Amino acid sequence: MPSHLSADRPAPQPPGRGSVDALISQTRRLKGDVDAVRRGADDEPDHPRGRWQRALYDLALHQLDDLDEHLAQLRDGPLPATAQTEPAPRGSLLSRVGSAEWNLQTDEASWSGELYHILGRDPAAAPLTLDELPSLVLDEDRPRLTAMVTNCLVDARPIDGEFRIARRDGDVRTVHMMGEPVLDADGSTASMWAVLRDVSELRRNQRAVSETRDSLHRRREAAHGERRLAAELQEAVLPPGLGSPRLPHRASGALDLAARRLPASTRTPIGGHWYDALELADGDTLLSVGDLTGQGVGVTSTMTMLLGAVRGMAMAGTGPAQLMAWLNQLLDATVQPALGSAVCCRYRPGTRTLVWAQAGHPAPLLFRGGTGRVLDAPAGVLLGATSGPVYGQAEEALEDGDLLLLHTDGLVPGHTGRAAADVLLGLAPRLGGDRTAEDCVRTVVEEFGTHEREDNACLLVVKVT
Repeated sequence: MPSHLSADRPAPQPPGRGSVDALISQTRRLKGDVDAVRRGADDEPDHPRGRWQRALYDLALHQLDDLDEHLAQLRDGPLPATAQTEPAPRGSLLSRVGSAEWNLQTDEASWSGELYHILGRDPAAAPLTLDELPSLVLDEDRPRLTAMVTNCLVDARPIDGEFRIARRDGDVRTVHMMGEPVLDADGSTASMWAVLRDVSELRRNQRAVSETRDSLHRRREAAHGERRLAAELQEAVLPPGLGSPRLPHRASGALDLAARRLPASTRTPIGGHWYDALELADGDTLLSVGDLTGQGVGVTSTMTMLLGAVRGMAMAGTGPAQLMAWLNQLLDATVQPALGSAVCCRYRPGTRTLVWAQAGHPAPLLFRGGTGRVLDAPAGVLLGATSGPVYGQAEEALEDGDLLLLHTDGLVPGHTGRAAADVLLGLAPRLGGDRTAEDCVRTVVEEFGTHEREDNACLLVVKVT
């Protein structure tokens, strides 16, 4: 259609076929690449992030489809008048783009065949005039259309805006309208032309992207809040990681303590790992390390309950084996049953004796004289696995300078059970001598703390002084 500068100006000619063909080829290759990436990225179809990604891919492909057909029109030039009367395939770009011109001097209108289809009008009916066009538009969008047309006719401003129409079949469509005035020789507006495009599907895709993005954002915010709450719970109940603030005495048989929590390399929610050291009323020392399955605030809350129970029962004089049995009974009675592992030790400074029990947990490692070994574990199944199990109890005589290493599974990335213990025992030459508990923790962290870690882990080092 002619430019608004002059009604007599000839229409520009289509660009050369060769250059446009090259752009079409590039567009189709890009479309194929995007589709291939979309098919390969469908790992989490039901996760908010997966839905958001899928909506973005669909939007990108939709726009590339439109670009492909736009370029084809540029290459081929305008359709002949006879061809425009034939309906284009439903869903194609041609079926979504129509054109119109309104002659202000004769009050005549000319519509393309596709505009009839877009607006849901009978092709045999006369095209609507500018005064009649608002009758198709939803009430709330009519002022927008009126303002666009008025600005175009009075101030020669280009039209570029959207409105919604209600078709006779009840379907509501979103139409994007672009147009310009055509001026006569004395500069007056002689007519107005416009291209109208059905962008309903495009806007639906954009809304899907927006909605899935918002859903993903809300999920991330919730996960962040849950992670922060779980971390605060851990911080509130676990003792500080350095020194031995709960063991102020330094008499014969006293303990030097150090501990660390090692977070997972990924954004795995904080779980139910714990370590603890507490001086008891009778002068003994409680040492415990444990882990509950699962992650999140619920698991951390259960861990907080169990740790409180461990401290209370130990303070009341309960031995490690009986403590494990009651802890199993408590976990079995929780509203949300869970599985857990733990090792609980009672250190008697007067005799330097370690009395301990375990529930499906890695046994403590004892380092002495530059070598190390795994303590022989008494019987004990996972907490919460069964009702009424019997837990065994073992004793170990310790010596001045001995070093105990208690840990949760996952401390050594890529290794569990005996394999993890063997790797840790290999550090024996570096954990001996006059090194403090904190020096030893630092050695372990330097060795394993920088590795990719799939799960959180806890480490408690105890040195007899």
